[in-house]
Amino acid sequence: MAENNEFIREVNEDYRRDQVAQIWKRYSGLIVAVAILVVAGVGGYRYWQHDQRVRAEAASEKFEAANRLAKDGKGAEADKAFEALEAEAPGGYRMLARFRSATETAKRDATAGAAEYDALAADTKLNDGLRDLARLRAALIRLDQPNPDPALASLQGLAAPAGAFRHTAREMLGLVALKRGEYDAAGRWFDQIISDPQTPANLRQRIEVYAALVAGGPVTVTAAPAPEPAAPPPVTR
Repeated sequence: MAENNEFIREVNEDYRRDQVAQIWKRYSGLIVAVAILVVAGVGGYRYWQHDQRVRAEAASEKFEAANRLAKDGKGAEADKAFEALEAEAPGGYRMLARFRSATETAKRDATAGAAEYDALAADTKLNDGLRDLARLRAALIRLDQPNPDPALASLQGLAAPAGAFRHTAREMLGLVALKRGEYDAAGRWFDQIISDPQTPANLRQRIEVYAALVAGGPVTVTAAPAPEPAAPPPVTR
C-alpha cells in the first residue's frame, strides 16, 4: 500500500512538472515581459517618489526664502519668489504660495488682495475647505471697506451649521452688529456660538465678554447739570 502511495505521488509530481514545462514553453515570453514590466514599474514608482521628495524639499526651501523676503519688507522680490512657486512648485506648495501672495498683496492693496482670494475661492481644483478659507479672508478684508454688505453676506454663508469656519464667521458677524448698535442681532450670533458644542474654549471665553456688552445694551450718557455760577466778589469802596 505504501508503495502504491509513493508511486501515485511520483506520478503526480511528474505530471505537475510536465504541466509547468508546457506552460513555460507556451507562455514564457509573456511571463518574462510581465516580470520586466513589474520590475520597471516598481523602479519607476520609486524614482517618482524620490523625485517628488526632492521637489518638495526644494519647494520648502524656496517658500521659506520667500517668506523671509516678505518679512524683511522686500515686497517686490517676495512677489517674484511666490510667483515662481505658483508656476513650478508641487501642488501643495503652489497652493501655499498663492495664499501667501494674496496675504502680502492685501497688505499693500486691500482690493487687489481680496480679488486674489476671490480667485482662490473660485478655483474648483481646490477642496471645499480651502475655498471657504479664501472666502473668509476676502470677506474679512472687505469688512473695512465703505460698503461691507457683500462681505457680511459672504460671512453669513460661511456661518452655516456645517461650515468649517462658522465660528470665526459668527464672531465677526456678532461684532459688526455690536459695533452698529444692533444688540438683538449680535446676541443671536453669539448665542449660536455658545450653543455649538464644537466651539473652541478660547472663543467661549471671549463670548462671555461679548455677552456682557450685549446684556448692558446701549449706553446712555446723561449730561451733568451745569454748575451754579459763582457769586461775584463783594465790591469794596
